Amino acid sequence: MQTLSVTEKTGSDGILHLRIPVGQPEAEYEAVVVLQPKIGVHTPDTRESRGWPSGYFERTFGSITDETFLRPRKVSCRRLSNSNDVPARQ
Repeated sequence: MQTLSVTEKTGSDGILHLRIPVGQPEAEYEAVVVLQPKIGVHTPDTRESRGWPSGYFERTFGSITDETFLRPRKVSCRRLSNSNDVPARQ
């Protein structure tokens, strides 16, 4: 078993492609990958970095064109001040 350390950069799609030369063509390997962001490198805070597909909000915002669609009204809930205020089950 070998331990290798490589530094790679993700593409604009957020996918990390690993190219690890092992010297054995057509051989099968079992690999364990531990990912750790590189220290000192700023990762931009984007929608994509939070897991949203690229262009998701631009494609879906305003997509409900049904005039009869209504947003449900908000329901207010009674706030409990501590655990002793929990209503008893009936």
